[in-house]
Amino acid sequence: MEQTLSGRTAVITGSTSGIGLGIATMMAAAGARVMLNGFGKPEDIAAARRAVAEAGDGTEPHHSAADLSKPAEVRAMLAEAASVLGQVDILVNNAGIQFTSPVEDFPEEKWDAVIAINLSAVFHATKAVIPGMKQRNWGRIINIASAHGLVASPEKVAYVAAKHGVVGMTKVTAVELAQTGVTCNAICPGFVRTPLAEVQVGAIAKAKGISEEAALKDHLLAKQPSKRWVEVPEVARMALYLCGPDTGSLTGAALSLDGGWVAS
Repeated sequence: MEQTLSGRTAVITGSTSGIGLGIATMMAAAGARVMLNGFGKPEDIAAARRAVAEAGDGTEPHHSAADLSKPAEVRAMLAEAASVLGQVDILVNNAGIQFTSPVEDFPEEKWDAVIAINLSAVFHATKAVIPGMKQRNWGRIINIASAHGLVASPEKVAYVAAKHGVVGMTKVTAVELAQTGVTCNAICPGFVRTPLAEVQVGAIAKAKGISEEAALKDHLLAKQPSKRWVEVPEVARMALYLCGPDTGSLTGAALSLDGGWVAS
């Protein structure tokens, strides 16, 4: 892969698995120094670090176990990244959690948890990196939102509210930084093939007594006209593109990557 990010430092939240790990791996392959963030078993985190190292120059990336529901830990993570890696050029706000329930039954503590991780953490991380990016007159803030940042689904009130908030925050940040070399964009994927998402297919098939193929196409991916998963590398390549040399005017966008979901 072309070393388009040589000399750049990237912090990717929620990057010990799934979409975040895919982005971290691809950015390391493009020459970036990477800080991972996320929870997990020690052996799984070690495996993620090895995967990123093998994609890059062989150096294992730094890892932060910061709890993103706590603003002080978000700020400390970004300060550590700047101290250890020299600066933060790229911030990918990817971490997220989900809980489903009708609004009338939605537990208030679950609302608070989803909003804290999916929305407030994006604010605190973005606020922390802006001064340094402005000083260097270059930076890329990439928010992994969702198709649910643009449309709604039942029983996902906190997730939909948070992701709509992320899209709004993306636009405000972009407008405020429009006369600098710092851009802010949101990627809005549909259903992405990750280990956790694939587990849902089997669960739906078992619950409804249907094949896994039918569970995938007729239920989980019912809203995606493509009837196929969005693949992790597709999201990672979009994030990498946003960091490229010819994207200075691409800012404030909510980029759909959803197999036609929001177009239908």
